[in-house]
Amino acid sequence: MKEMFYHSKIGVLDLSKVTRLYPAAVVDAHGEVAEMSLEWADMNTDKVKIVSYVLVFDFTPSGEKVREKKELLFETKEALFEAMQEVAQFF
Repeated sequence: MKEMFYHSKIGVLDLSKVTRLYPAAVVDAHGEVAEMSLEWADMNTDKVKIVSYVLVFDFTPSGEKVREKKELLFETKEALFEAMQEVAQFF
């Protein structure tokens, strides 16, 4: 079995335990900060300011209410995409 440990700037992440993996844009909409899909953020750049980008590693088992997740933060979409390519090599 292939080793599934991704060495990131926030520590070593065991990708074999990831239940969901997704990118998001962190946006500021008139003082409200939230994570939104990249597509939504791109379509609404006239309404929100993109603050940063994140790659979310969700380790929450199915049916659990308390979310267990780690996020890698990026200043640019290009840096996010580079990390996504690194992670994709594990799958």
